[in-house]
Amino acid sequence: MFYPEQRDITIGRRYAPEVEKQMGGRIADATVQSHIDSVGQKIARVSHRPDLEYHFTALEHKSVNAIALPGGYVFITKGMLEKLTTEAQLAGILAHEVAHVVARDTMAALSRQRAVDALLIAAATQDTPAAAMRAATLTRLFLDLSYSRDDERQADLAGLDYMVQAGYNPHGMIETMQMLQDLQEVRPIEFFSTHPLPENRIEYLTQKIKKEYPTSGFGNRGS
Repeated sequence: MFYPEQRDITIGRRYAPEVEKQMGGRIADATVQSHIDSVGQKIARVSHRPDLEYHFTALEHKSVNAIALPGGYVFITKGMLEKLTTEAQLAGILAHEVAHVVARDTMAALSRQRAVDALLIAAATQDTPAAAMRAATLTRLFLDLSYSRDDERQADLAGLDYMVQAGYNPHGMIETMQMLQDLQEVRPIEFFSTHPLPENRIEYLTQKIKKEYPTSGFGNRGS
């Protein structure tokens, strides 16, 4: 890891508006935004980094996707929201992304691509037209960034713990994985351009629930 933690916040703050712009802007419904933020903040408070200032935003983009930027910025698309049927499923998605923020997975991935370091930092810390143009271009790097399978596994498992600690049924994450798997069988979806396929993820998440949360029915699997 070549970046100090404060750089996470600087880069996240700089690139968050560009992500919003390139993903169609925010959903213009205060109730939806408030709900997304409320669920996300519940997750954030029980994470390993509750001290960060988290921002949870729903975007108009029709893709089925969710994105985490460094420093506590988490986005979920309209296309993803339209596929979810319970708050627990939403919590599972947001918890997975919070786990990426906590583990600094985005910054670790960027550290492996040292050729873009100077451009990212310059665009994030300079207020010039040239820096703004670079920021717009480099935002695609965040949108297309892939994590390792180990990063994804750890985000799944940590996210599962977070959602349970926040009071959500862990089966919501399983249901979301099953939904994504069903969609992928019909047509390729954007989520899997940067995330591994869900088959084996369902297996290890199910095993963790059986082992650590055997009484997690909560009366209603979707609660």
